[in-house]
Amino acid sequence: MAEHGLKKWVITITVITASLLELIDTTIVNVSLPQIMGNLGATLEDVAWITTGYAVANVIILPMSGWLGSQFGRKNYFLTSIIVFTIASFLCGNSNTLEELIAFRILQGLAGGGLISTAQAILLETWPKDQVGTATALFGLGAVVGPTVGPTIGGYITDHLAWPWIFYVNIPVGILAAYFTYTFVKSTPKENKGAVDWWGILLLALSVGSLQTVLEKGEGDDWFAATYIVVLSAVAFISFLLFIWRETSIDHPVVNFKILRHRSFSIGMFTSFILGFGLYGSMFVFPVFCQNLLGFSAQQTGELLFPGGLVTIAMMPFIGKMLQKGIPAQFMATVGMFLFYVFSHMLSKSTLASGTEQFFWPLVIRGAGMALLFVPLTTLAIQDLKGAEMGQGTGLNNMSRQLGGSFGIAALTTFIHVRQSYHRTTLVEHVNNSNPAFIERFNGMVHTFVAKGYTFLDAQKVAMKAMDGTVTKQSLLLTYTDAYWVVGIIMLCCIPLLYLQKFKKNVAMPVDAH
Repeated sequence: MAEHGLKKWVITITVITASLLELIDTTIVNVSLPQIMGNLGATLEDVAWITTGYAVANVIILPMSGWLGSQFGRKNYFLTSIIVFTIASFLCGNSNTLEELIAFRILQGLAGGGLISTAQAILLETWPKDQVGTATALFGLGAVVGPTVGPTIGGYITDHLAWPWIFYVNIPVGILAAYFTYTFVKSTPKENKGAVDWWGILLLALSVGSLQTVLEKGEGDDWFAATYIVVLSAVAFISFLLFIWRETSIDHPVVNFKILRHRSFSIGMFTSFILGFGLYGSMFVFPVFCQNLLGFSAQQTGELLFPGGLVTIAMMPFIGKMLQKGIPAQFMATVGMFLFYVFSHMLSKSTLASGTEQFFWPLVIRGAGMALLFVPLTTLAIQDLKGAEMGQGTGLNNMSRQLGGSFGIAALTTFIHVRQSYHRTTLVEHVNNSNPAFIERFNGMVHTFVAKGYTFLDAQKVAMKAMDGTVTKQSLLLTYTDAYWVVGIIMLCCIPLLYLQKFKKNVAMPVDAH
């Protein structure tokens, strides 16, 4: 039964706030890693598990969230997830060793994974059927804006307070979200059908956890040159095959693969994967490009992202209204993917002289594109799901987007590493005495350094180092522009898939999902 009036909006704000907590915590810790390293005496490789552990736990729980909501009642599961997440946040901030922090981050990730999909299912049940587009748009605010503003918030807190406060800020928000959930969210019946599928849970944890770890750690350890990456890849593949066999051969599986019979949903999982690739991949490349190459501070980079985030926020309600008026989701998603390509194309024209003003319009266009992508893609994916399939579908769809983001970051990291070597090798070939342009620039540098008081020999050495630095910067610039092109082209290539999904006007999402 849908809610109306003030109660509808209280529930909406509550579930969006709770899911926003989880989404912000996915990225908020990244900018605090150097301070955590110094405070806890950890290496960069060790401290990376603070983010990896959270991501692995998060992605394991996502496909199970629908089943857990049915098993224990959606309100009970959502409320428990908020409470555990809040307690884990306090424990993270109170950690005295790296091992403690990683363990509590894993606990936080397990609780956080239950917030996103359950929040979406509660929202779909709270709003009337004819307003489901608006509900999905409101939920999309958190999913799109959360990862964008996370680093900015984290940077501000780290600069003005201390790293534990990036976790402590969750506590008052979590307490309020728990209170309003307990008071206003309607209980749904439990569906304890049959024995718990423990083997399914174990195989899911092994397959998804191993895959996520490979994606998070592979590039840093030279992929299959590391024995544990080979072992984890084999574990992920074998356990996934066993998981599919298990779930399709029992009566009450933890993940219902039968929902893949819906063509729109199966295609929607792939388009959500690409959405994650674009959303997280672009937000991985852009800050690194700005800070490592252009010399922007973390706060400057974060401030650059705000206009695009505001555009996304402003557009989301209108996207829902357009869906209600019968504008096909395929058309809006097509425009969104094209705008994302335009954003990538504009950034591929960046130079070493680019300033903050050059990034305003590309990021605004990206913000508009993300608004046109998230809601229509989600709508297309779950348009045929009914009843209990809704909880399973939102969980799998969110997992697909999360895996797409992890795959995007891993793939782009490897791509940047390979292309940087290629561009540097190509540019170095031109650094020789038979190249007039090199000779002219090198001699000019030597004369400049001699004029500053260097001996001729020292001036030559300093000029050669300066030339090497120029080559490094140029190779990095060419590499990042290549990475932007990759993201943009992938988005364009996925447009035809949208038209394999059903065209429906005034899509009415089921609200009896439990």
